[in-house]
Amino acid sequence: MGQHSFPLNAWYAAAWDVEVGRTLLPRKIAGAPIVLYRKESGEATALADACWHRLLPLSKGWLNGDNVVCGYHGLEYDEAGRCVYMPSQDTINPSACVKSYPIVERHRFVWIWPGDPALADPDLVPDLHWNDSPGWSSDGKMIPVRCNYRLVVDNLMDLTHETYVHGSSIGNRAVAESPFTVTHSEKTATVTRWMENIEPPPFWRAQLGKPGNVDRWQIINFEAPCTVAIDVGVAPAGTGAPDGDRSQGVNGFVLNTITPETESTCLYFWAFARNYDLENQARTHQLREGVATIFREDEDVLEAQQKAIEANPDHVFYNLNIDAGSMRARKLIDRMIARETSLAEAAE
Repeated sequence: MGQHSFPLNAWYAAAWDVEVGRTLLPRKIAGAPIVLYRKESGEATALADACWHRLLPLSKGWLNGDNVVCGYHGLEYDEAGRCVYMPSQDTINPSACVKSYPIVERHRFVWIWPGDPALADPDLVPDLHWNDSPGWSSDGKMIPVRCNYRLVVDNLMDLTHETYVHGSSIGNRAVAESPFTVTHSEKTATVTRWMENIEPPPFWRAQLGKPGNVDRWQIINFEAPCTVAIDVGVAPAGTGAPDGDRSQGVNGFVLNTITPETESTCLYFWAFARNYDLENQARTHQLREGVATIFREDEDVLEAQQKAIEANPDHVFYNLNIDAGSMRARKLIDRMIARETSLAEAAE
């Protein structure tokens, strides 16, 4: 367990809820090939994506009612992973089964627990309630990224890069030059940055729709191992936002949860939620596509970074003040992994 950069005893987003239906959806979660589908009742199910007989991915088969049929020799598995049919024989080998995974649907995502099923507490699902709460309008996408998931976490915990990577949309000098604070708990880390009486970047000028300088905020909330909810927005300068009155501004949440596939690839699920102009579906679509364009800029940087890391495996990184949030996040991840390693060693 200790050789992985990710813990196994955690809830990971496997799919947007609309992605899972009456067809077989393959995904790799924390190194494990998994197939997802919905039973006729609509309940989501997740099984290991490998037939017990000859290891053909079950995702290459089809559904027969609620059973998955292997596309090679026709073995059928129920939602618990038990083989319930073998061709040309009446007796089914009792060892014929595949792993089933705990699954929870919450906040418009399908979450999977790849570790010890006995520890899969639904109350531990990360809080991304803005994605489906009254008073918020939200939409997003999933991006497959060819980098280790922690690089995406690093990227989100230090938003000074907006000044340089996203200068035409959400970044300006104020992001890099404004002070910030970092706080943490046993499982969370928070980076808070206020930028007062600044000129807003183009994205936020368009969202606010008012002239003049603004007070801007970025409050980055990390929940180990891989979920980041960022409270963002602007209000006209001097209208009280830093003191808690955001009523004259616009408020959004950038919702992110990053699922490790392998040590060098991940699935980046994100959404942008807003609490203004809620019924405007055209704006929802424009925001989703606009944020997707911004994140493609991040994707280019992260994939280039991953290649450089692989080409320089002995390189030692030096941390700056701006890395305080990402360093704290990595410590929390490492602590989760160390706990799992200790439990595994104690059980041996």
